[in-house]
Order: sequence, then C-alpha cells, then structure tokens
Amino acid sequence: MTEKATEINCILRPINCEINLLSRSDGSTMFMQGDTTIIVGVNGPLETRSQKMAYDRASIEVTYTPLKGPAKIDDRLIETYIKETCESAILVSFHPNTMVCINLQEMQDSGGLLACAINASCLALINSGLSLKFTIAAVSCMIEKETGQVIIDPDSSQLQNAKAEFTYAFDSINKDLVCCHSVGRFSQSEFLASVDKCRQVSKYVFDYYREVTKKYANIV
Repeated sequence: MTEKATEINCILRPINCEINLLSRSDGSTMFMQGDTTIIVGVNGPLETRSQKMAYDRASIEVTYTPLKGPAKIDDRLIETYIKETCESAILVSFHPNTMVCINLQEMQDSGGLLACAINASCLALINSGLSLKFTIAAVSCMIEKETGQVIIDPDSSQLQNAKAEFTYAFDSINKDLVCCHSVGRFSQSEFLASVDKCRQVSKYVFDYYREVTKKYANIV
C-alpha cells in the first residue's frame, strides 16, 4: 500500500509513505519527508530476555542504523529520543514481561532526520496494531541567522544558514510537548515562537496519519 501527500501550503516538505513494506515485521513503513527517508519495522510484543524484563510493563528497544558506517554517538542519541517518545505513547502496561522492538534504517538525510524518524516510528506503531494512548507528530524548524525568521521543516541547504535548530514532538490529544531537541544558541522568545509554530503545523502530520490509516483501518 502506498500513500502520497502533496506539499501543504509550502509549510512542510512533501510527505510520502509506503505501509507494510517489511513482510517479517508486525508493522512497518518507509516514510519520506522531502528527500529525507527512513524505513521502520516494529515487532512485538515479544517474549523478552530475562535481564531486560519488566514484570509490570513492556520494554521498548530501539535500534537505529545509519546509512553509512557503524552507529555513532549522534545515532545513539536518536535511539534515546525515539525510545522515550514511543514509550510515552504505547500502553506498555497492557503487555507485561514483553518487549517491543523498533528498528530504523536511515536511507537518506536531507534535513529533519529526527522528526522524520519519530513520525516513521509512530506510523509503524499504528500499522502494528499496538495499543496507543495517543499518536505523535514531530516537526523540525530552524532560526535563520540573518533574519531571525522561524523556518518550518528546513532542508539541508537551508540548515547551513541556521543559528539554531529544533525538533519538537506533540501528542494528538492536547498537542502537549512530548519531545524536544535543540542545537545552537537562541533566546527564550525564539524558543517559544518556534514551539508555537511547530505545534500549529503538527496538525498536518496528524491529518496525514489519518489519511493513511483510514485506507486499511475500520476505525480511525
């Protein structure tokens, strides 16, 4: 199944995805935001190894594989952000003594990699049928050096002129902030302005999830 979305008012780069890409995963997607592309496979709940067992909840394991070479410190940071973000969304108490494995493969990075990875993971979780408290939409933005303007979903060429970069993830119920990652120097007012703009734009990502899932789910 393949779904495509056109660019929305030039706010977000074009979003595309392919669902059920991996035959051996319970849920999977290839998610593209502009030219940034991530493949995610979700397996679980699975019987877990004793040293990783939590008697009252499911354990979440995230593995991120970069396009080239072995995983670096930045890649481990991506794993941490995705793990904590997905843990906040999954009803882990429904599956005690089990594990949910989320495997990500980077295919191309043209800016907004963390936001793309979070969105891809969320869509793969939806596809897997795991019980979720809410879905999560991530949006990246930057503050331009010369103008101080907040640019939503910048590509790699735009990021060269950034004085600060942000990635925010919001829940689908109250649009509360679930995850925040920042690089660079910025003021409190710039931070608050970027959060507000990204929160408004996150509705387009949630709308896209809805368009995709209504094709194969009876209830959305």
